[in-house]
Amino acid sequence: MTPKSLSTYPIHLARGGKAVAQPAMTSDPAWYAAYDARHGGDGADGRLVSAYRFSSNWSMWERHPLGEEIVYCIAGSVTLRQRADDGTETHVALSAGAYAINPANVWHTADAAGEVELLFITPGSGTEHEPR
Repeated sequence: MTPKSLSTYPIHLARGGKAVAQPAMTSDPAWYAAYDARHGGDGADGRLVSAYRFSSNWSMWERHPLGEEIVYCIAGSVTLRQRADDGTETHVALSAGAYAINPANVWHTADAAGEVELLFITPGSGTEHEPR
């Protein structure tokens, strides 16, 4: 296998201990729909592992109905914003070496403080997006 960048080609952790390289990830929510078509059968047992480098605030909210998401800060600093059903927000500040958990089915987004790189372990199937 040729080495690939996790920030371009995420990995699906499937049932049975399998790791499946994915096509190049885009910021288009349609990427998640195609991912769901490929791996939705794993349900809450599947996980998407990806890395993302950015320097501006996210333009979308997202949530993962099938489980919790781990967000690990590799470099830089970021504030995760988690929005409860009643509209109240919790802000979690991360810097390199720290992680947080986005609870299942909770809308979340991120505000960057300069360039930041995050690692995600996500129940990617069923991911939903909405404009910020």
